[in-house]
Amino acid sequence: MQVSVLGCGRLGHFVAGQLVKSGYAVKGSTTTPGKLSILQDSGIVPYLVNLENPEPETLGGFLQGSEALIINIPPKIKESAISYPDKMRALVPFIVQAGITKVLFVSSTSVYADAFPFPVITEETPPNPQTESGRQVFEAEQVLQNTTAFTTTILRLSGLFSELRHPVQQLAGRQGIDNPLAPVNLVSTAMATYAMFRVVEANAWGQVFLAAYSHHPLREEYYTAKAKAFGLQPPKFNHSAPSVGKIIEAHKTQAVLNVWLSGEV
Repeated sequence: MQVSVLGCGRLGHFVAGQLVKSGYAVKGSTTTPGKLSILQDSGIVPYLVNLENPEPETLGGFLQGSEALIINIPPKIKESAISYPDKMRALVPFIVQAGITKVLFVSSTSVYADAFPFPVITEETPPNPQTESGRQVFEAEQVLQNTTAFTTTILRLSGLFSELRHPVQQLAGRQGIDNPLAPVNLVSTAMATYAMFRVVEANAWGQVFLAAYSHHPLREEYYTAKAKAFGLQPPKFNHSAPSVGKIIEAHKTQAVLNVWLSGEV
């Protein structure tokens, strides 16, 4: 089986490599010419694809012959001249023309609003985005899900972390951070990659999955402790307003995809 991975950044490259090791033929795209040789060295057939200004022949070649497509490109709401949903609308005819029947769209839990009391979010919870990024991501999901020529699975990821790239590195030393008492929703890069891989392996199409560890410490306690563990200056939180947030529970992902999400963040 051949799979095309649109967007071989950190996650995309990892899952493409995992698919190669498992015997899949894989095409991978990047917007950076210098990464083409890196992908090729991983056994991935590389393509230079930019949805801001796609070359039809290149995009068509990237998709041609694949049974499944993994879409893993960031929204970049502030940086892009083209909206995220419009990128998906422009991509759909190429997917259909290539005869791809299965699509995995890597999305975000930003499609769910924060509130107090903190709502418990599961795969059955209807999205209710409150930010522009969340609204565009949800609309992009709908563009794909409403296309009947292929079947789309949505994988909504919480915040990503690894030992080398942790969100505390962006928060260290900052002042006045909101929502100190909100629960943390994170998933490791390794586990998010494995969830993507398992969708393909388990043939789990036409579904919605979440990816977040079941451990939800409070933001202030968690990031203060992590800053100290990394040898960084702890962030300072704003307690003048009530905290809002949500609790992501990925029970279906664990049960259907057999992805272990019970560890601590």
